[in-house]
Amino acid sequence: MAELYILFVLFLFGAVIGSFLNVCIVRIPEKISIVMPASHCPQCKKPIAVYDNIPMVSYIILGGRCRHCKLPIPFRYFLVETLTAVLLPTLYFWFDLTLALPASFAFCAALIVITFIDLKLQIIPDSISLPGIPLCFLCSFIVPWTTPLESGIGILVGGGLLYCVAEGYFYLTKKEGMGGGDIKLLAMIGAFLGWKGALIALVAGSFAGSIVGITVMLLKGKDLKYAVPFGPFLSLGAVCSLLYGQELLRWYLTLGRG
Repeated sequence: MAELYILFVLFLFGAVIGSFLNVCIVRIPEKISIVMPASHCPQCKKPIAVYDNIPMVSYIILGGRCRHCKLPIPFRYFLVETLTAVLLPTLYFWFDLTLALPASFAFCAALIVITFIDLKLQIIPDSISLPGIPLCFLCSFIVPWTTPLESGIGILVGGGLLYCVAEGYFYLTKKEGMGGGDIKLLAMIGAFLGWKGALIALVAGSFAGSIVGITVMLLKGKDLKYAVPFGPFLSLGAVCSLLYGQELLRWYLTLGRG
């Protein structure tokens, strides 16, 4: 019974944080305060009443539309709240009530914001990734999967590896193939997961990105120059590395011995 209570509380708290992340997704690219003004409809700008601002529930009750102007509210709002609500209890199963739980949740929350901003605008805000690098490095003192030394190497390997790839691509094609935001993001991932975790995130993200990118290009009839944001796939790879990094590494080493 106590376990169910903990999961329920974590679910509710995650949903509330998800509502806040939606604010960040909208306001950070516009460089406006994430605190003021209060939540309002993105179309008619009418303030959202407290009873219309209950995570997930209000979206369902209102049928995904603003109470005032009746225009559709982007489904992203419901998706982010649900994703974050499920995320926190999931991380609890991995890390229990330890310091690794809030650290990993904050890391994943930042990745959620980065993902949805990159999907919409194809940018990764420096205001998230740059402060995230030192903050993730500080987390290496309290989490069990990496050390400060591995975190420091992870920053260099994560950022340096993508930087070399970007520079090499530009040298060969005279075109930019990867933005600086992706480089800083992988440096942040390396700071949190260590250099091994950063490499696993890069491989997993590249694999997922390749499959999705090729599928989208085929469905839309685009050529290989069609731009697919890489940030969401790096973020997905980072979550996979966080939860399954050790298993993926053991599996890879087993293949090598075979």
